[in-house]
Amino acid sequence: MTSLVSLRGIQKTYDGKQLVVKNLDLEVSEGEFLTLLGPSGSGKTTVLMMLAGFETPTTGEIVIAGQHMTRLPPQKRGIGMVFQNYALFPNMSVAENLAFPLEVRKLPAAELRDRVEKSLAMVRLTPFADRRPSQLSGGQQQRVALARALIFEPRLVLMDEPLGALDKNLREQMQYEIKQIHARLGVTVVYVTHDQSEALTMSDRVAVFNDGIIQQICPPKELYERPGNSFVAGFIGENNRLQGVVRKIIDDDCLVEIAPGVTVRARKVGVHATAEPTTLSIRPERVKISPQAGEVDTVIAGEVESVLYHGDHIRAHLRGLGPTPFVVKLPNTNGAAATLVAGASVSIGWASRDCLALDLMEA
Repeated sequence: MTSLVSLRGIQKTYDGKQLVVKNLDLEVSEGEFLTLLGPSGSGKTTVLMMLAGFETPTTGEIVIAGQHMTRLPPQKRGIGMVFQNYALFPNMSVAENLAFPLEVRKLPAAELRDRVEKSLAMVRLTPFADRRPSQLSGGQQQRVALARALIFEPRLVLMDEPLGALDKNLREQMQYEIKQIHARLGVTVVYVTHDQSEALTMSDRVAVFNDGIIQQICPPKELYERPGNSFVAGFIGENNRLQGVVRKIIDDDCLVEIAPGVTVRARKVGVHATAEPTTLSIRPERVKISPQAGEVDTVIAGEVESVLYHGDHIRAHLRGLGPTPFVVKLPNTNGAAATLVAGASVSIGWASRDCLALDLMEA
């Protein structure tokens, strides 16, 4: 695919000492939905602000659609922007908020009216054209902000935690709507969030940031199924961690000793040699209770500490498999869940393909 955005050798410091973004090289393809994901202070929002022109890189260059933008002010970049706080003009109606970017660009009145009408229809707000932002719900205000960012037909739209202020149900609804609009228009989106579930749901690719560096960038499924290091594994979804030492390497797998006489087979991701310490990562939903012979590659005994009912699934916390509780997640329809009572001894197991040997991380 054709690259629309290039960030080359980007570094950013605010105090001349500490780098908040370090040696960043990033390409964003035309029509892509790329999410920058990471904890607070990881550098993701700073990258978005540099793309928008609100911050200037300390070193490096930004190229958008073949044009060097590094020193260009925000108003000359032709980028749509959606913020968490909506940033709507309170003294203007919905239609007037939408018309404003077109008036700045001096579009003919007939074309302006046509675009406003189409934008209102796109976000299903035609009946609310004459209302002020204060007369709208949070979700309606966010749809206005989205329509305003798209109305002048930018090739690139930046979104900074746009759904952070919405409740869970509305947030999920807006995720769907934003993806539908993206699919229809084919606009390029760079989206910032700290919500890993949101990133997995919405993105073509996800760039996971930590300490000013992209730890891994890839499609959501690959990120979840094959995290590149222990930080990504811990930040994306939920995982159990067991620490051990590599005793043998077998092609793409390795044998890891997690306790005297207890060895586990795992996929080799972040280890390179025998006698190397490693952190094993196993997703709770990949663990089986009382597995049948041949169903799994590893079987370990544990004791049920507690059982939590979550409606569609049941979560059991087991002890005896490390310093922290080991979590097993089972569908509510699973008959094995009936055996999970506090104090019970159980056997659990998993396939070696679902156990990743990563770089060492404190459990």
